[in-house]
Amino acid sequence: MVKKVLHLDVFRDYLYIFVGSAIVAVTFNVFLLPNHIAAGGISGISTIMESFGFEAAFVQWGLNIPLFIAGFYVLGGKYGLKTLAGSIFLPFIVYMSKDLGRATHNELLAAIFGGVGVGIGIGLVFLGKGSTGGTALAAQIIHKYTGLTLGTCLAFIDGLIVLSAAFVFNLEQALFAMIGVYVSSKTIDIVQVGFNRSKMAMIITNEEAAVRDAVLHRIDRGITKISAQGGYTDDERPILMCAVGQAEFTKLKHLVKSIDESAFVIAMDAAEVLGEGFKRA
Repeated sequence: MVKKVLHLDVFRDYLYIFVGSAIVAVTFNVFLLPNHIAAGGISGISTIMESFGFEAAFVQWGLNIPLFIAGFYVLGGKYGLKTLAGSIFLPFIVYMSKDLGRATHNELLAAIFGGVGVGIGIGLVFLGKGSTGGTALAAQIIHKYTGLTLGTCLAFIDGLIVLSAAFVFNLEQALFAMIGVYVSSKTIDIVQVGFNRSKMAMIITNEEAAVRDAVLHRIDRGITKISAQGGYTDDERPILMCAVGQAEFTKLKHLVKSIDESAFVIAMDAAEVLGEGFKRA
């Protein structure tokens, strides 16, 4: 039974990787490439190189495979079969779907919907615990030798690609590419955590017992008591921590204020909450 579950998990992961890669490839061919929108990554490089007569899919293979080999030797074996699958399959679908034709001649629409399509595809690949290789691997290698954060490394690489697009095409195309990069990053977040974001509230109140009971019984959410001390008085000031849905936060806020008008409430966005009453892991 355990083996069967494991096999299903592996099948699901590869399904996510292949479907996600296919979505990225088709989006690239119908929105980004024909409108010369180099929205970062290996696809952005191949868009620039295509203007010099190079086949986009061959450029992607030519960069992905050496980067995978370099990543394997520099970073170790964590970049395994799933990354290799994505690195090879995505350019294959780019090649097979190259004659689909452009979906729009409007560069702004192409940047927006290209970003959405790429974001959905990459998000699915991430759900499959995989990668499409490319600049993500390059960023990891730079990170190892420079100590810069991964986000900084990736932003630096994508920035160079977008800057190159400004020289090869024009400044307007580079601006459209920046829109595509932004939209794709936001779409990846949505695919990863969904639309139902939650709030985490930290409550400091003199009516601790009443607030705790109200949250437990009137909102039906769990609450955690954290020991703390006031920085000015050194008095014991417990903090009540509670995770609630977006729709419940307004109710929580009014409920706390109705019990203790002077209560101090700190609200933070929680990208993802796993557990009872929220999303299952």
